[in-house]
Amino acid sequence: MARKPPAKAAAAKAAAPKVAAAAPAASADSAFIRELAQLLNETNLTEIEVERSGLHVRVAREVHVTAAAAPVYAPAPVAAAPAPVAVSAVAAAPAAPSGPDYSKHPGVVPSPMVGTAYVAPEPGKPPFVSVGTKVTAGQTLIIIEAMKTMNQIPAPRAGTVTQILVEDGAPVEYGEPLVIIE
Repeated sequence: MARKPPAKAAAAKAAAPKVAAAAPAASADSAFIRELAQLLNETNLTEIEVERSGLHVRVAREVHVTAAAAPVYAPAPVAAAPAPVAVSAVAAAPAAPSGPDYSKHPGVVPSPMVGTAYVAPEPGKPPFVSVGTKVTAGQTLIIIEAMKTMNQIPAPRAGTVTQILVEDGAPVEYGEPLVIIE
């Protein structure tokens, strides 16, 4: 029995180095993982996966995507589809009795583009022309804003403005009558 205590002591000595060896390995592993996490932050990556010396490590960052709200709008147009049909039918009705068709008038000045028509150079200023104004060829009649650019619409010929067919700030379409010069 005298030999058993030394065997226990030898077993204890043999176990101690394994524990001591495991502690530095765990410390090295945690340092390696910290380096990977730092690399993840520095490079704006979302995931890094590495296998080294039998150690397999995957470090990932949680990413929040806010574009998921877009599919919410898809069902709404289906439910609202009958309403625009009714609105367009109502909107088409007042357009018919609006008056004569000025697009075929010989003195019409049509819009050369789609945009927003302005009758004055800036808000609060007097308009470029008014009914009864005598204009010369090239004189500015209206400004149309298209794509953040102000485009002057000149008079194609000299004459007298008999009608201004657009309101200040009104949207206009290509070919829509703007002014009549006679």
